[in-house]
Amino acid sequence: MYGATIGKTSILDIDASTNQACAVATPLKGMDRVFTYYLLNNEKQNFIKKGKGGAQPNISQEILKAHEILLPPKNEQIRIADKLDSLLAQVDAAQARLEKIPTLLKRFRQSVLAAATSGELTREWRERNGDSLDNWPNKTISDITIKCFDGPFGSKLKTADYTSEGVKVARLENIGHLKFLHEKETFISGEKFESLIGNKLMDMDILFSSFVDEEVRTCIFRDEFGTYINKADCFCLRTDLNQCLPEFLVLRLACKSTFEQAKDQIHGATRPRINLKFLKSLKLKIPNIKEQTEIVRRVESLFSQADAVEKQYLAAKQRLDRLSQSLLAKAFRGELVPQDPNDEPAAELLKRIQAERTTLTPTRRQRNQPA
Repeated sequence: MYGATIGKTSILDIDASTNQACAVATPLKGMDRVFTYYLLNNEKQNFIKKGKGGAQPNISQEILKAHEILLPPKNEQIRIADKLDSLLAQVDAAQARLEKIPTLLKRFRQSVLAAATSGELTREWRERNGDSLDNWPNKTISDITIKCFDGPFGSKLKTADYTSEGVKVARLENIGHLKFLHEKETFISGEKFESLIGNKLMDMDILFSSFVDEEVRTCIFRDEFGTYINKADCFCLRTDLNQCLPEFLVLRLACKSTFEQAKDQIHGATRPRINLKFLKSLKLKIPNIKEQTEIVRRVESLFSQADAVEKQYLAAKQRLDRLSQSLLAKAFRGELVPQDPNDEPAAELLKRIQAERTTLTPTRRQRNQPA
C-alpha cells in the first residue's frame, strides 16, 4: 500500500500478522480465492494511479474498499482462475528457460576469449602459415606499451572541481566489460583540463579498472566519445602498435586467465583492487601482429553472433514480460474463457455476497455497555 509496493499481491499460505503497509482481504464464499488474487493483480496500475502523497504515495483501505470491479458468476471465476493458472505456468516456464541465456552467453564469450588468447582459436591458421605457438613470447605490459598511467587523485582532482559541463572525466562506472559506458557523465572546466592535459585520453587507448571483483573490466576508448581525461583508479594503457594491437590486448586483459593471474595481488577487503605497478609487470604471451589481426577478426565474428542471440533474447523477454499482463487484461475483459448461460447470474451472486456481509458485520457496542 506504500510507495513502490502499491498493488503487489500474494496469497498468504501461512499464519501471520501484518503491519499498516499491508491490507488483508478475506474472500467471501461467493468469491473464488485464486480468481480474487488474479483480479487484484490486474488492477495494480489502477491502484497505483490512486496513490496519494509526494515522495512515497500510498493508498488507504477506504480506497481499496471503494474500488469498483466487474464481477462474473462464481463458476466463471473458477474457469478464469484455472485458465490463468495453466497459461501463466507456461509463461513462467518459458521465462525460466529464457533466464538461462545470459549465463550461457557469458560462458560462450569467455570460452571464445580463452580460446583466442591461448592460441587454440587460430591453431589451424598457424599450421597453414607455418607458424608455432612457441613463437608467442612472454612480454610484460610495459614491454608492449608506450605509456601506462593512472588518473589524477587527491588534491589534483577534487569533488569541488566537477562542473555541469565541459571536458568529460572517465570514471570507474564508465568502464564495462569490453565496452565503454556512456550513461554517466562527469565534467571538469576547460581551465582544469589544461592543468591535467597529461591525462587526456587518445583514440584506441585501453582503460582498465583497478577494482577487480570476480572479473576484469577493461575497454577501448575512441575519439568519437569526445574529449576525456581518466580519473584515479582508471588505468590507461597506450600500446606500441609495432608490437601489440590494442584490439588484441583488450581481449587478452578481459580473459578469465588475467583475473586468475591478478587475484593473488588483489588487496582491499571492501574495494578489492590491483595497483598500476603490478599491471605493468603482468606477463602475457603475445603473438605476432599478423596473428593478432586474425584473432581479433575471429573473436569479433563470434561475438557478433552472440550479440545477435542476445538481441533476440531481449526481444523475447520483453514480449514475455508483457504477456502475463495481457493475459490478465484479456481474462478480466471476459475474453479468455467462454461464458456459460447456465451459470448463476452475477446479480444473484451479489445478493448472496451482500447477505453474507450483513451476517459478518459486527454489531457496535454502546459506550459503557457491558461486554
